[in-house]
Amino acid sequence: MTVSTVLAALTSVPPAPPGPGPAMSPAHRHGPGGGAVARGPGHGHGSVGGVTGPGPVHGRGPGGGVVARGLEHGHGPHGGTAARGPARPYPVSVELTSLAPAVIREGGELRISGRVTNTSGRRVGPARIGVRIGAPGAIDTRGGLSAVARRTPLSRADGSEVPGRTARLAPLSTGAVRGFRLTVPVPDLELDGAGAYALTVGVIRSDDADADADADADAGTGTGTGTVLGLTRTHLSAYPDAARLEPLRTTVLWPVIDTPRMEALTLRTPDSDSVLPVFRDDGLTAAFGPGGRLRRLVEMGRGRPVTWVLDPDLIVQARAMAAGYRVARTPGGSDPQESTEGTGGEAAADWLAALRTAVRGREVIALPYADPDLASLARGGGASLTGLLRRASGTGRAVVDRALGVRARAGVGWPAGGELDEGIARYAKGLGLDTVLASGAGVVSAGELVSEGATDDGAVALEGGTTALRYDAAIASLLFAAQPAAGASGAPARLRLRQRLLAETLTATRELPYARRDLVVVPPRRMPLGVARVLLTVVDEGRKAGWLAPAGFAAALRKPTAGRLRGFDGYPLARRDGELPPERLAAVVRDRRRMRALAKVLSDARATTASVRAALARSVATGWRGDPAGAASYQRGVSRYLTASITSVRLVPKSTVVVAGGSATIPVTVDNGLQQDLTGVELRVLSSRPERLKARDRTVPVRASRAVSRTVRVRVKAYANGPVWLTAQLYTTADGRPWGAPMTFRADVRSVPSGAVIFVLGGTALIVLAVTFRLRRTRGR
Repeated sequence: MTVSTVLAALTSVPPAPPGPGPAMSPAHRHGPGGGAVARGPGHGHGSVGGVTGPGPVHGRGPGGGVVARGLEHGHGPHGGTAARGPARPYPVSVELTSLAPAVIREGGELRISGRVTNTSGRRVGPARIGVRIGAPGAIDTRGGLSAVARRTPLSRADGSEVPGRTARLAPLSTGAVRGFRLTVPVPDLELDGAGAYALTVGVIRSDDADADADADADAGTGTGTGTVLGLTRTHLSAYPDAARLEPLRTTVLWPVIDTPRMEALTLRTPDSDSVLPVFRDDGLTAAFGPGGRLRRLVEMGRGRPVTWVLDPDLIVQARAMAAGYRVARTPGGSDPQESTEGTGGEAAADWLAALRTAVRGREVIALPYADPDLASLARGGGASLTGLLRRASGTGRAVVDRALGVRARAGVGWPAGGELDEGIARYAKGLGLDTVLASGAGVVSAGELVSEGATDDGAVALEGGTTALRYDAAIASLLFAAQPAAGASGAPARLRLRQRLLAETLTATRELPYARRDLVVVPPRRMPLGVARVLLTVVDEGRKAGWLAPAGFAAALRKPTAGRLRGFDGYPLARRDGELPPERLAAVVRDRRRMRALAKVLSDARATTASVRAALARSVATGWRGDPAGAASYQRGVSRYLTASITSVRLVPKSTVVVAGGSATIPVTVDNGLQQDLTGVELRVLSSRPERLKARDRTVPVRASRAVSRTVRVRVKAYANGPVWLTAQLYTTADGRPWGAPMTFRADVRSVPSGAVIFVLGGTALIVLAVTFRLRRTRGR
């Protein structure tokens, strides 16, 4: 692949030199903002005339520009019918890598850089690269912005090419990539005032400049004087100094959230008797370290007008790493010994210090612990987990407050995708969440400003006492869909996102230019750094221009209006596919019951139950959406850990024992594989032939130190010689429930004294006589 650079060799007549007059010319078209961007003096048309191709046919307008003519059903200047659409993709791809300034103000120049790639199998060119501003002028609706993004072939709506402001493109061989730069004086753009405009950059080949018929055929174009080889579109926002729109009060949430990493496993060190958590992998080390996603989010958000949204579990994990931790050799394992020492303690400590500095004096929201998936829980049968999650949520704010030295806001839920229905609202209320972040598409206010609903986020009071904080669904969708790569390769995607967000916010302001309204911006939970960088740029540019005014979370919640949930025909399928399946939630419920049982036999259950409760909460985290394999693996790991812990307290199988004499003791060995002392269990032994042999002790308490086997001696009384089957079973002392599997073994009774035998036989005879006597009396009646 050949890479070179084509400098902006401007063709056609150069613009008239600037005179002493003002930048704003009398020839203005005014937009709703009251200002106008200058339309400069007329320029002569370029050396290339009309353009035909997959879109319109162009001719020269009366002002020397190029006007659309014969679009689709019309005719070109030579009477040929313009093509209705591209027969196949354009042979050249066009990408913009920079556009400055991001917002057009007064006068100056628009500087555009990009690259052109020949994606066809043939040589193309030579050609020119030109700029067009959408013919309708400023786009009046946010739906119009989406229409521009969906438009494919060149059409009349793309407007005329700005004359005299093109760059020459030399022929491109197959796969070749060339950069370009364009500089266009702002007056030449002929903008109508404050608003967002469609900006098209196209590659046009003049038919008389290249007689290569094969290239014409490959381009798939019609007849005429020019061929469209490729194009790209974006949005251009203009906001003159004279514009005086009421700025949108803008609340931007800044989530610092990640996928759960800490498992239920803990390792108790033999020397210091400390408990070290075990992580499923060491991915947080890179995320917390220099250049890592979580570290950069903290650095980028510091000092910015954002509201921090934190998962208390991430704080817990960072503190655990800083204090010392282990990393499982196999994620989801059940043996804490199968782990290695973690290496991210220093990175986690530095990250916590940086976060503590960044949030000082700022608004902080502490989500429920581990950020539970409210929609999955509400729809999949998570009622049994309400107590667990409510308890975990209650400790989340305290964790954040202590670790960061702030007073965080609690009681805020965030359903995946902002989907909110009555079931989700009830479940959130059951967890003590009075405020729920909700997509504006699902909540309607009784005071909608226009019938179709102009952009106006903010708080809505719902029935049942829940407050829904609506956020902008269109912006959230754009942020969620954008995944720009780092570095130069992601520049075109970042530029498209920046220009679209600027256009969205400015157009939202122009919907009702003099009304006070709110805009709430919610990015993805695991916000990519490219998205974060663009979002901050958009907020800064909008604030400097004057159509955005940063506001806090508390301000957005002030004075909620009455409202209701919109009716819809069903939960969106795209959201449903990402939910935690009901069978997994049922498994978490079972694991919770087993955790309670395990706690009854531990000498110090606090540490173990705390780690398992936290792991159960992580099992239903929203962070697992999009990673069903990881969610299943994590939940199975918790189950395996509980199974291994429960089965590690067991009775050691015995072979046949011999009971010699009338009284004896039988040893029964209890194996304690736990990492702490065993208490709260007792041993019971039952005989299959109590008239021959039975236990004298109804229950025998069991005490065993950690990771050792303890032999318990059970006293028995023998009455007659012969084999007897004995069954040993452990029971919990607290509630008398069986623990583990029973153990059956054989006892051979030998050398019982004759007196004992006679005593047993006599006792048996008395029993037989008593039964016979009772039967006779019954018959006599």
